[in-house]
Amino acid sequence: MADGAAEKGGGLKEWIKSIAIAVVAWLFLRAFVVGAFYIPSPSMVPTFLVGDVLFVARPTYGINVPLVGWRIPGFRDPRHADIVVFNSVEQAGLDVVKRVAGTPGDTLEMRERVLYRNGQVVEEPWAHYDRPSDPDQNRSRIRDWTAGRLVGRDRETYNPDRNNWGPLVVPPDSLFVMGDNRDDSWDGRYWGFLPRRNVTGSPLIIYYSWDKASWRPLPFLTATRWNRIFTIPR
Repeated sequence: MADGAAEKGGGLKEWIKSIAIAVVAWLFLRAFVVGAFYIPSPSMVPTFLVGDVLFVARPTYGINVPLVGWRIPGFRDPRHADIVVFNSVEQAGLDVVKRVAGTPGDTLEMRERVLYRNGQVVEEPWAHYDRPSDPDQNRSRIRDWTAGRLVGRDRETYNPDRNNWGPLVVPPDSLFVMGDNRDDSWDGRYWGFLPRRNVTGSPLIIYYSWDKASWRPLPFLTATRWNRIFTIPR
């Protein structure tokens, strides 16, 4: 009886140990290697749809080590047109995904939906517009933060909206990001430059996708977008 009890006790300890190791390994992978990200809004349509679930690579741009304040250097810095995942500058704990439009030192301007970088037109095949006549209700937010940063333009006559703003110079250790769905994205046009340290990863692959608005019952299981699974975002 004693031997049997000892064996059961030893088996329970091994089981608990295995679970603990698995949990620690999962937490390590999630914090330092790869994480999951669910797309909750249409701000990146058509690149991402509501209901896409992504794997995100943590090491690409560097990793902020929790609690100790250290930063592990990344493989490279964000580049123009990169899609990045970052910590929101407005809401703590919220992860956001957008596309890089400007890096430090760039002069950015938008005129009638056309983005100019350092005086040159930027080709943006991913940019999506679907509300041409919709007034911008938040244009005051754009003016509030951009007016004091204008370069070579009269501030008195400056009246920006989401399709017309700047020129602005991206400061050091910062990025300028926008959503691909330009008529329905709360992005750098409204809240300003993104600190480089806020960037936490780069999307690797869409590993699942489902149509949340589907009429079918249990859409997570019955409204799978099979054509999007295992596609690589561009």
